Amino acid sequence: MTKKKPKPFPKPPDAVEIASLTPEGRGLAQVDGKSVFLHGALPGERVRFRYTRLRKDRAEGTVEEVLRAAPERVPTPCPHADICGGCSLQHLDPAAQIRWKQEMLERVLAETGQVRPERRLPPLIAAPWGYRRKARLGVRYVAKKGRTLVGFRERGTSYIADLRRCDILHPTVGERIEAIAKLLDGLSIRQRIPQIEMAMGEGPCVLVLRVLEPPSARDVARLTDFGETCGLHFYVQAGGAETIRPLLGQGVDLYYDLPGADVRLYFQPTDFTQVNPGLNRMMVEQALVLLAPRSDERILDLFCGLGNFTLPIARRAAEVLGVEGDPGLVARARTNAEHNGITNARFVAADLYARSDPQPWASQRFHKALLDPPRSGALQVLELLPAIGVGRILYVSCYPATLARDADRLVNGLGYRLRAVGMLDMFPHTAHLEAMAVFERG
Repeated sequence: MTKKKPKPFPKPPDAVEIASLTPEGRGLAQVDGKSVFLHGALPGERVRFRYTRLRKDRAEGTVEEVLRAAPERVPTPCPHADICGGCSLQHLDPAAQIRWKQEMLERVLAETGQVRPERRLPPLIAAPWGYRRKARLGVRYVAKKGRTLVGFRERGTSYIADLRRCDILHPTVGERIEAIAKLLDGLSIRQRIPQIEMAMGEGPCVLVLRVLEPPSARDVARLTDFGETCGLHFYVQAGGAETIRPLLGQGVDLYYDLPGADVRLYFQPTDFTQVNPGLNRMMVEQALVLLAPRSDERILDLFCGLGNFTLPIARRAAEVLGVEGDPGLVARARTNAEHNGITNARFVAADLYARSDPQPWASQRFHKALLDPPRSGALQVLELLPAIGVGRILYVSCYPATLARDADRLVNGLGYRLRAVGMLDMFPHTAHLEAMAVFERG
């Protein structure tokens, strides 16, 4: 039985007008009453495009030619910007990216959450290039090209983008993408390495190779020699996170500093840490200002991770309790407290999404709370906060839709006010939007 060929895409119109920018950073146009989402288009532009996907009610495409450019359009410095899925907004002026993200945040809060902040916080902005110190890169040996590719996925496909360098990664890795690909290409297991995970703090950089079979002695020697020359440390991962091991002599301590709080945090290569350390330092400092912990207050830190906010808060509060669902992160948080000589921070492991019997900590009293949930938000713990006396909540969000949903519950259901909200530019040149919001009772 022969496989049916897919239908060819229809011929697009000669040109379309771009009405707005979608939350994913694509230009929105209308063609015969159907919404068309175009990568590389900006509001106010007139463009020619080609289709990349068709559905009954919508279509997707990419810009082929800009006939009338928006004033905010800038040249893309990266030669891979048109194909790589790592960035989506390099063609938009950085200042305009910030304005758009602020407007998007307030629109989502108003439309989805039915809330408006009493004031807007200034956006937090750090270096726009070389900022990523955590990343997962795909690896694939491509027989047709006769070599191994290392990089992010191509936009909208499962293929690895053919990168020579990456300017959003820290230069230790970003400037060596091609060299790393050539290194892997010379290994006996080059077709058995699907992924590299980059992890870097203030000092050394670790590259964790996900391996489907062990490297040979010659492979290990090649990796070690390359690492010593370039300042990289190679680990291998044969299964789950518990199988990660450094190659002989390659093990290092990973850590990052929060100078404003006199805190150093140690972490493992696959632990969750913020990808942008410069922005993270600014975020922690702003959190301390907005939460304003006092020496007579007990603070609750939910989804605390390895203590990124907990330990700086402990420097100023009477006591802080950090709650986290990952027992490994809880263990690291306790160790970090010991390393920093902090004795007024406690950590417990608990599933904050479980609807089971309440934990002992959930019946204690706290003056303030910090929430730093994953994309799924914090809806399951919101009802607890007024019951245990929390008067002020600082909510750090990595996904505006769940922030808006939770803000709706806090303001319109539990009697808090949305005192302030601000955008955090954790991922420049992407549509990813993070935020910080302050809620108060009464």
